Amino acid sequence: MYFFEWGCWKMQLEPEEARKDDHKLEKKLGIKRDLPFESEDDEEQVAARACVSQTPKARGPVYVFNDTVLEIRSGMFEAKRGLISILSCALIIFITTTTATATVHLARSINELLNKKIIPDIGLLLVLLLYFTIAAVFSWFYLKYGFRFTRLEMFTSRHLLIRFNRKTQQVYLHRPSYCGGIVTLPWKGVTSSGASEKTAIAGGIGVPLFLYWSPRVTGTLHPESAWVGKAGNNQAELRDEWEFIRRFMDEGPQGLPRPRITSHFPWPWQAFTPQFEGLTHYFRRASRTTKVGLLLICPAFLIIGLGHWLSLLLCWKPRWPKLIRQAGLPGKPIPPLTTLADRPPHIQERLRANAHLWAIRPGKRPEKKLRARPKKTESKSN
Repeated sequence: MYFFEWGCWKMQLEPEEARKDDHKLEKKLGIKRDLPFESEDDEEQVAARACVSQTPKARGPVYVFNDTVLEIRSGMFEAKRGLISILSCALIIFITTTTATATVHLARSINELLNKKIIPDIGLLLVLLLYFTIAAVFSWFYLKYGFRFTRLEMFTSRHLLIRFNRKTQQVYLHRPSYCGGIVTLPWKGVTSSGASEKTAIAGGIGVPLFLYWSPRVTGTLHPESAWVGKAGNNQAELRDEWEFIRRFMDEGPQGLPRPRITSHFPWPWQAFTPQFEGLTHYFRRASRTTKVGLLLICPAFLIIGLGHWLSLLLCWKPRWPKLIRQAGLPGKPIPPLTTLADRPPHIQERLRANAHLWAIRPGKRPEKKLRARPKKTESKSN
């Protein structure tokens, strides 16, 4: 499910008029936008170069692993896809069935009129007109407002991917165009939620490993980010995964445990097992009552799993551009880093207009001045 990436991309392109309500809400709640400083960004980048685990491990799913390339599934909530697919298919089936039923009866009435000279019943014609009207109205609303959400799970790339190329020292993100598209980023300058406790997110429970490139690194006036692999059960798992990626890029694959390679073919278990990613922590510590409750809602996991599999079946295998596929091979060119000029003109305009929202402040964050406590006046005794 690409809802998170789609929302982030839309937010980066959001016009100022659409942000007025957000500004009013922030003022009402007393929320102040706090932009990071260069020194803080530098510290996080330095932390990302340090060793954080002695047990590096790729939790996967890993699609490619060799001397040059490491490719892992990416995306926040990508493993939880399924519900949108079920709702979309139900609506598509309803529209198709309604249209087909009305068309069959209309064709039969026309055939009887031409061959047997039987005049169709007025009531039947009104019912058919109602069927066509309902199908047309639902189709219009779906194509105008609903299809954009369907494409977050169906009729699109089967997975979001992140590819690490050790020889070119680049990272490639594979996303649909409506989620930011395919971009080429430098390895140097990345920060990670697995690199330190300061950058950790929610203790690593229920979220994948998070990678981030600040606007200072991307050169596109906006930050780039990626959620890598499976959701974690604790911060230690994310540290192990980050250390695996760091060692691969900085030192090479020698000495790293070879990960299990996952196929892009949509096998059924690839749809059902992700439903439990990041939940082992809760299963182990859950009370007996909670475990019984989880057993009772197993049919819901089954339904979502079926929707997930349906989504995989109705998507296609993601394919990298030839330049990226050949990157790192002898005699092949190194892909250029993505810049603002690579975007369409209207996208460039929106990114320039919103650049101040993600800008990095120069220098170091000033120290907070301690407020002097007022001296207590001694009460005079009478």
